[in-house]
Amino acid sequence: MEAFRIYRQLLANRPLTKLLVGEFISGIGDWLYIVAIFVVIYRETNDAAAVGAFGAVRMIPYILLSVPAGLAADRFDRRLVLLSSDIVRGSVMVVMTILVATNAPVLLIVAFAMVAAGGSTFFYPAIGAYIPSLATDERQLGPANSAWASLGNLSFIVGPAIGGLLIALGDVVLAFVLNAATFIVIGLILWSLPPSRSRRSNAAATETAEAAGAVASSDPASGTTAAPATTAPIVAPPAAKIPVAPISGLALIQVVVGFLDGGIQALTIILAVTVLHAGEDANGYLNAAIGVGGLAGAIVSGVLVLRRRLAGPMVIGAVLTGAGVAALGGIPVLSVALLAIGLSSAGSIVLDVVLTTVFQRLVPDELRGRALGLLMTLNTVSGASGAFILPVVVVTFGAGVALGGAGLAVIVATVVGTILMGPATSRPASPFESTLLRVAKLPLFAGVRGSRLEAALDHVRAMDVQPGQTIVRQGEPADRFYIIVNGEFTVSQATDAGTEVDLRTLGADEVFGELGLLNRTARTATVTASAPGTLLEMAGEDFLELVGASGDLRGRLLGLYVGPGSVRSG
Repeated sequence: MEAFRIYRQLLANRPLTKLLVGEFISGIGDWLYIVAIFVVIYRETNDAAAVGAFGAVRMIPYILLSVPAGLAADRFDRRLVLLSSDIVRGSVMVVMTILVATNAPVLLIVAFAMVAAGGSTFFYPAIGAYIPSLATDERQLGPANSAWASLGNLSFIVGPAIGGLLIALGDVVLAFVLNAATFIVIGLILWSLPPSRSRRSNAAATETAEAAGAVASSDPASGTTAAPATTAPIVAPPAAKIPVAPISGLALIQVVVGFLDGGIQALTIILAVTVLHAGEDANGYLNAAIGVGGLAGAIVSGVLVLRRRLAGPMVIGAVLTGAGVAALGGIPVLSVALLAIGLSSAGSIVLDVVLTTVFQRLVPDELRGRALGLLMTLNTVSGASGAFILPVVVVTFGAGVALGGAGLAVIVATVVGTILMGPATSRPASPFESTLLRVAKLPLFAGVRGSRLEAALDHVRAMDVQPGQTIVRQGEPADRFYIIVNGEFTVSQATDAGTEVDLRTLGADEVFGELGLLNRTARTATVTASAPGTLLEMAGEDFLELVGASGDLRGRLLGLYVGPGSVRSG
């Protein structure tokens, strides 16, 4: 029930939803382009080595520009960084469409492809830092990351499928045209979204505004300036810092998983032909299984990241990844390999979503862009290393030993990284979760199903009260149920003689207002705050839905304070 509630709130977050949908469309275009550009290079050169060389060379901008891209994401409006990146890439796609259509030299096409890769380099740190600023609270971070991963993996399935269809129809140029069109779509969406600056920029703007206000407070008639409200020196807030041990643990896991992912991408053709003996066609099947497994992992991660403590989901992702890779190398049967590589992909995505969520909690907003840029550089280098080293190890020592060792390395690195991250893998309870934990512990609600209690508390409202404030008044209609968080409340009742009699005092974790709702009668007493306090206020219809027509909870409520003088405050 809590999961549905959070995802409903995520869908109601229009800016975040628009961004994710726009990037899904753009992701389909990106995969169209990737499929098409490799086909173009192979057609023009008829050389597999040239295709491999391009695959390696196109990573150079990510290595060289990721850190500057992160700095740009922290320095400028991240929405505009994204928009600029899309304008550059969209313009390049238009040029490449013309070049491909006119059979231009392949080196010229590759040069513009490198420019497009440079634009993509600035995209990833900016969007990674921008998404948290669109989330309404920390509970939306995990679901937003899961949704982004799900849509990304879905585009990985849809984009190449469309690209393959276009190539089969002999119209590779149209793939470039469609990719350019997707940049127009995401550009329009980005233009409609709110701006985003790092908190340091916001703080600087606030300080500037305060300084301007101080100047404006001067009296031009007298030539004097109004004295400040305080003579205390203005002290700049401490510079934001990244916790070293937790971020080191996170980076360790990212690097090891990146090495494995890069290696697997390069290994699929080797596994298909030399290990599985299933022919070149099996390479396509293995890549399709990677996409399906990744989508499944992204969906599963959407449930796992709702937990406050993410150490468990992190280890689950590592075990799935490691076990899948070990089975892939140890059992050379195509059907098993498809299941194993899909399982490994699912675990890798779970790890990625969980680590992204922890990263967003760990790193201050004003440092998030450059930290992402640094991690991108490490991931790119580790992925390229994996693509180069892991196939060599497989050929030298065999798939069972190589992939079994790689799977074990992922599990060990995750355990060590989780220990280094420590409490950083958990987030504080949200106000709703704190309320739920508090109410669930009350003896009154013992035995009530958690999902039923969550549904009722979904609309609960905290209410601060002051001494002398009347909460319910005798004779008025009953429309609310109250749980006392703290404070002191006096229950009184008017007598037939016209006097007011105090019946009792209520304190923390006691309730009132239930009898009038249960019996559908007017209030039988008046409740007044004797001291400052806080109440949890529940609408009458939500309370009645929680209680139901019969059952233990209704009986406990009706039986409260049964005995002489036990008039309830209903």
